[in-house]
Amino acid sequence: MTVRLRAHHLLCLLTFVGKGYTPAFTAHYRRLVARLNEGEAVELVEGPDDICAPMLAEPEHHCRNASVVRRDALARAEIAGLLGRPLDTGRAIALTAERVEQMRWAFAKGAIRTACAGCQWSAFCTETAGEGFARTRFAGSAISPSGGCRTPD
Repeated sequence: MTVRLRAHHLLCLLTFVGKGYTPAFTAHYRRLVARLNEGEAVELVEGPDDICAPMLAEPEHHCRNASVVRRDALARAEIAGLLGRPLDTGRAIALTAERVEQMRWAFAKGAIRTACAGCQWSAFCTETAGEGFARTRFAGSAISPSGGCRTPD
């Protein structure tokens, strides 16, 4: 299977400690993180993704807002620059432990945080990064693309 993610959720994963909007949302997010830590592939998508799924029944939820689409565009550009490759919609990306560490380093330095401006979780994420990401649940996969992960990068 594949976990479908929008670009700014690549940043959110870096600081996820098990908190969320609702208990159902948080339980769902934990299951997705477990799948990713086991090496499941990620497909980049536009708009609401697998993390958003528990909230989509609420017609006014921010997942569909233009501000979130802008957040995705900013995250996509900064992460692509960091990784030195385009992050095209529909393309798979390997979230290896090494790549997650690279992204966390850049996140902590503020190099890939433009998309976080105005987010209600931003202060929490800054605190989590300041603690060295010690409480986070997402580690990235130990499986490299050549070692069995079906992602092309």
